[in-house]
Amino acid sequence: MKENALLLTCCVVVCLFLSCSLAARQDMKCGACRALVDEMEWAISQIDPKKMIQRGSFRINPDGSQSIKEVPLARSEGNLLELMESVCERMADYGERTDPSTDRKSYIRVKSRTGEAMDLSEAALDSRVTSSLKFACETIVEHHEDEIIEFFAHETENVKDKLCSKRTGMLQVDTSDLFCAFFVLMCFLALCLQTCVITL
Repeated sequence: MKENALLLTCCVVVCLFLSCSLAARQDMKCGACRALVDEMEWAISQIDPKKMIQRGSFRINPDGSQSIKEVPLARSEGNLLELMESVCERMADYGERTDPSTDRKSYIRVKSRTGEAMDLSEAALDSRVTSSLKFACETIVEHHEDEIIEFFAHETENVKDKLCSKRTGMLQVDTSDLFCAFFVLMCFLALCLQTCVITL
């Protein structure tokens, strides 16, 4: 009977570990997305909004005109692509913050862009966390480059909420992670049941 109780306890521990692991990955992915948006918005704000760039075809139409439009340089596709090339490097400027009531992780900037002193009392600085945040950022950019450009080219308000929400699918839990967790859990439960049958 003690063995059965021990096996049941082990099953519960494994389930809790798997759920915590999935929540931690989700926190990291969400934090990377939010940091990416913050960094992109800041970089865009540093470009003079009056600077324009010509976009369109330079071919001459039969009527002698050209199909050229002027768009703001800051939100042009070329500029956004250039900004995205280096945005994930700035994840090194972030630290991890743990919410004491929920134990969920979030990521906050720990290095000032202007050189002013910052309150770091709530942030934990860890190179493993920043490298994981950078990897998550690079993964988001790699898989969602078109959506990111589309949002920043046209949206100016609530980009973080719109882009980093479940509506875009960007922050949904990877189904391969769920399958892996389910498979491990089923194997463990089968082992537990087999051991219980053998002991009876």
